[in-house]
Amino acid sequence: MVTGGAGSAGEDAANGGDGTTAPADLIRVVARLVLGVALLVAGVGHLTTQRTEFRAQVPSWFPVEPDLVVVVSGVVEILLGGALILAGRWAPQVGVLVAVFFVVIFPGNIAQYVERRDAFGLDSDTTRLVRLAFQPVLILWALWSSGAWGWLRARYRERRSIDDPGPSSTA
Repeated sequence: MVTGGAGSAGEDAANGGDGTTAPADLIRVVARLVLGVALLVAGVGHLTTQRTEFRAQVPSWFPVEPDLVVVVSGVVEILLGGALILAGRWAPQVGVLVAVFFVVIFPGNIAQYVERRDAFGLDSDTTRLVRLAFQPVLILWALWSSGAWGWLRARYRERRSIDDPGPSSTA
């Protein structure tokens, strides 16, 4: 069974560093693997049967040919999906990259809504708006399932403690 590597930074922080996997950790790892597979499937779709559908998400104002955007984003999704699956101890960093990717492609979802473009069964303003609401869920899923949320918090605390060493004791 693939668990993302015993001893990974995000997983060890969640389970006390003893190499065991609690049920909640297992759920998180499975969620990361599911997201990785979903990205792989979507990426392959960009390059094959769903290529035309994905063009509907490229904003009309974007200064690059839509087919190129679809191909490049498909390749990126395949790479990110594979990275999520194989991340091991790098899962938190990969999770941050996936979350950033979901933020970067969000204007495409907004354009699909604003420009009223039908694709993937999103053929009404209501369905396109519901799809928009799902994007933050994807961002949070990437951060939580990879352990990135905790990893980022730990880095923030670490940086704060370096920048603010606390009161000095002068006699």
